[in-house]
Amino acid sequence: MRPLSLLLLFAAIPCVFAQTTPKPIEIKVVVLNMFEIGADTGDAPGEYQYWVEREHLDTVLPFPQGYHDLRLNPRTGVLGLLTGMGTARATASVMALGLDPRFDLTHAYFLVAGIGGIDPAAGSLGSAVWSEWIVDGDLGYEIDPREVPHDTPEQRALWTTGYVPLRRNTPYEQPLTPESNAVFHLNPSLVGWAFNLTKDIALPDTPEMKERRMQYAGDMAHRPPFVIKGENLSASTFWHGKLMNQWARDWVKYMTAGQGTYVICGMEDTGTLQSLTFLANAHKVDLNRVLVLRTASNYDQQRIGISAAESLAETKIGHYSAFLPALDSAYRVGHVVVDSIVDHWAEDRDHLPGSVSK
Repeated sequence: MRPLSLLLLFAAIPCVFAQTTPKPIEIKVVVLNMFEIGADTGDAPGEYQYWVEREHLDTVLPFPQGYHDLRLNPRTGVLGLLTGMGTARATASVMALGLDPRFDLTHAYFLVAGIGGIDPAAGSLGSAVWSEWIVDGDLGYEIDPREVPHDTPEQRALWTTGYVPLRRNTPYEQPLTPESNAVFHLNPSLVGWAFNLTKDIALPDTPEMKERRMQYAGDMAHRPPFVIKGENLSASTFWHGKLMNQWARDWVKYMTAGQGTYVICGMEDTGTLQSLTFLANAHKVDLNRVLVLRTASNYDQQRIGISAAESLAETKIGHYSAFLPALDSAYRVGHVVVDSIVDHWAEDRDHLPGSVSK
């Protein structure tokens, strides 16, 4: 009788586990923010706070394998992830979430909602930018600009920067190699849908922002905040200045084979996209459901009459020209997309919105 009893005991073990293992929580939208200044609620906000407070992400879920505890609204299925600043933290935090057995992310949409520096030739302070192309600005070779070849007119024309693509010998050398082409192309239809849904949203403006806008040249820089489509250059180094801006424009054109125009810079987005790409390969997430929204807290270069160094000294977190309005804009624009997905979940769970959007 003893062998039979043992056999029955072992046979019952899977049933016990089946009864006690909780079903993964189906997530509808993951909102990814990169930094917070203090607490998640009730004090000076960073990128996370408005989302936590206004989307009622009241349930705190321990997340020791990532940068910060998760926050969930169980009623709506919206999950908040604070990745931490920098590509390394974002990459690790997103991968940790994707492998967390507590969640079913196979139908989830991902919205990166953060702030960045905008090209004054493309947009204005407080503006919101939906990006189709996310371009890596870190991977490459670099020599000090003072040591670039400059003896002949041909060298000076070629070496406009000391930054060289990986596996290439000169700036912007063709063809791109798989190692050097660090670009992520988001679903154009979904990006177009998000833009069309939000393009007419009124964004906050202030007298201080207007005064700062007028210190830059060009009609685009002078416009009140608006919603725009344009490409995102993601780099862990916080670069600044007119010359670096020209590099950003040229780099995005080169990396997208002329298909993308640089508008705004971020920091963590290629790390986030790399993890999501690997997770999609493992059938954990759907890469077609990813959106990146950056709002302009500052210009990426100096205003008329000061140097890049002087401008950089003014450009610190919490002291950007449009810091609080940009945080507000990120929520005002992003939550319209999040709420639409939640409200239309019966359709959007299995079918992407915007399949015919341009």
